[in-house]
Amino acid sequence: MATLIINKGKSRLDKKIVEKFRNIYDPEIAVNIYDLGLIYSIDIDKDSNVDVTMTLTTPNCPVAETFPIEVETAVREIKGVGDVKIDITFEPPWTQDMMSEEAKLEMGFMLDM
Repeated sequence: MATLIINKGKSRLDKKIVEKFRNIYDPEIAVNIYDLGLIYSIDIDKDSNVDVTMTLTTPNCPVAETFPIEVETAVREIKGVGDVKIDITFEPPWTQDMMSEEAKLEMGFMLDM
């Protein structure tokens, strides 16, 4: 599943945000949250406010309360970012199909290549 990045204004913060996400790792799976497919969308408005919709690998994730705060803090560290809002959803539920090819290779899911 590709992450949807929506830029409503002239903001070009998307690459910096993705870079931050690629440095945050799921504590149970040694893959970053972007390539793992946990980020469903990044919406950046004309005022550089950022709205991220993301999920967790399971609703019972042990870091369900702290992980969104970690993601929000990482986005807030980027110069030029306005307000940051993190929305957690479980629709659609996360599956391994949402992982990037790189993540699947790293996890050994694409051994047929």
